[in-house]
Amino acid sequence: MTTMQKNDKKIIAIDAMSGDKGPRAVFGGMNQYLYQNGEDKIFFRVFGAARVLRTLLSKYPRVARNCEIIDAPDVIRGTDKIREILRHAQNTSMYMAIKDVREGKSSAVISAGNTGVLMSLSKLALKTIDGISRPAITTMLPSGGGDKRVVMLDLGANVQCTAENLFDFAVLGSVYAEVIGHMPKPKLGVLNIGEEETKGNETLQHLNHVLSENKDKLPYEYIGFVEANDISTGVVQVVVTDGFTGNVVLKTVEGTARLIKRVIVENFKKSILALVGAFFLVHVFKRLKHKIDPRSYAGATFLGLNGFSFKTHGNSDALAFANAIKYAADLTHANLNSLIAERASSIAHVRATLQPAE
Repeated sequence: MTTMQKNDKKIIAIDAMSGDKGPRAVFGGMNQYLYQNGEDKIFFRVFGAARVLRTLLSKYPRVARNCEIIDAPDVIRGTDKIREILRHAQNTSMYMAIKDVREGKSSAVISAGNTGVLMSLSKLALKTIDGISRPAITTMLPSGGGDKRVVMLDLGANVQCTAENLFDFAVLGSVYAEVIGHMPKPKLGVLNIGEEETKGNETLQHLNHVLSENKDKLPYEYIGFVEANDISTGVVQVVVTDGFTGNVVLKTVEGTARLIKRVIVENFKKSILALVGAFFLVHVFKRLKHKIDPRSYAGATFLGLNGFSFKTHGNSDALAFANAIKYAADLTHANLNSLIAERASSIAHVRATLQPAE
């Protein structure tokens, strides 16, 4: 493929070596995405052990037509410590893929590797957007009826947050909800242990006071504090919280989804009558499976960076990786970061009333 042909497509950098299931799941996901969405939109730059990747690539002609292999001899493992890796990351598939985005060769990077290391390397290489204090891990979770989703952040990048950090997350989440989730002027809430204004710590109360006092100046509809049980009801479209709480919520949602699936399967096995009933409800269960299957929202982006860094689960299979590519493709085709910078600038006067971030 010529350079001109590549330039007609968005280019995504792929860290092919970091996931639990290895490059086979990565290539399977790339193949599935190209089959479902066509070969005219995305080109992949795939980083990893070239000999291994080229051998495997021969089994995926569709992917071979739409990718380039770049040799990266080293791999970052899930057990590696951030401090140790930062000094020796230059030749790893993860860092080389991130660097590809920084150099403008790719629009986004996707990795199933160590979340903490990916976050640190991405922030170090790509820096944050002007007006945003910290990036946040962001994704959309199932909520309400039909295909409704809720944007939630932060999901693990920032364990402790100031009011200013959370204010910035609201900017990131509201733009993401509008552009990617197609939710005009989304309803945004701050996660707390209760809806009352007196609940929560001083940081949350201060943030709530400032947002409530400036409702008319905000580009989203601020609805105040929300509780964890509101996330799945559809009453809120963007939920803002610190990374510690957000990560606990995410793992709880994923665990609940697996529990529901397991309970349904076990009960079908115990009853012939239930199996007969399931035959007539097959379409209902297909929709339920899609709704609760973590693979349908198998990726999260480090939102707020000058370039897109996308994290998918370490145990992602081909389906999960295909969905991660779709999310990344949607982000690269949208003018998201420019909109974030504009929005942050437009309400900087409100942000200035908060305590400075540490």
